[in-house]
Amino acid sequence: MNKGRSLELYFVDGRPDGMLTAEVFNWTGHVLRIPKIRLPDGLRRPEAKQTGVYVLLGQDESGSLAYIGEAENMADRLRQHASQKDWWDEVVLVTTAGDGLHKAHVKYLESRLVEIAKDAGVMRLENGNIPTRASLNEAATANMESFLETLHMVLPAIRVDLFQSRKRTLSPHQIETPITKSELIFEFTVQRNNVCATAIQVEDELVMRKGSRVRSEWAGDRQPKTYYWKLHDELVANGTIRKDGQAGILTEDVAFTSPSAAASIAAGRSANGRKGWKLPSGQTYADWEAKQLEKAEE
Repeated sequence: MNKGRSLELYFVDGRPDGMLTAEVFNWTGHVLRIPKIRLPDGLRRPEAKQTGVYVLLGQDESGSLAYIGEAENMADRLRQHASQKDWWDEVVLVTTAGDGLHKAHVKYLESRLVEIAKDAGVMRLENGNIPTRASLNEAATANMESFLETLHMVLPAIRVDLFQSRKRTLSPHQIETPITKSELIFEFTVQRNNVCATAIQVEDELVMRKGSRVRSEWAGDRQPKTYYWKLHDELVANGTIRKDGQAGILTEDVAFTSPSAAASIAAGRSANGRKGWKLPSGQTYADWEAKQLEKAEE
């Protein structure tokens, strides 16, 4: 069982969409998120002048895009990016207390982060090839891997998800005997669009199964604040949804944190997954969930 960790977020501007810092107790790392509109103020902070790695986040005409880099003085490098790259709208800076990272450390972290992001396939990277990994001794390598482990907990908490793969590999036991206390098969169908998807509840995730038939193109609204269409586009772009005529085929098991997210990806539009996902008995996800709550009160 994983031990709990304490994450401290400080909203510098007093707004959730403004500049913020993130730190974990007993971790030397420090994360600073700066909206591009606040870049002049952000670059005046001491962390920005330290040695570290950074992630540019934004969109171009093809959708979401990121760039991962390193620098011994990130403020100088980001001033260059501000004048040369016009697609990004926020940056995340990763440093340590006391400016404890040196050039070899950040070269190693940059290479590993690019490698992990490419493997996750959640967002396109402007980085071409994976940078050469710096040569560190065994102890330093172990320290950097431990540093990354905590960083991967912090980044999703501040809505930086490009390192979190949704792909899952279900065990033979999960596939062959799904109807157990923690694993259940649900089905989502839209007959007029030839959509027929199945999913298994595994702990706190709903895992849509490889081979599910889903919409190959997003048919709903593309509002700027709506997230599901962006996720659908990314799954098509990275090959997780393979086009097959009018429909699409899921080529990997994909995990979702909510039934509505999974249903929306399957339907190609916003959908209520709590009502749309059903067990073979006809029981909806919402009714099944209510039953679990009743059992928890006993």
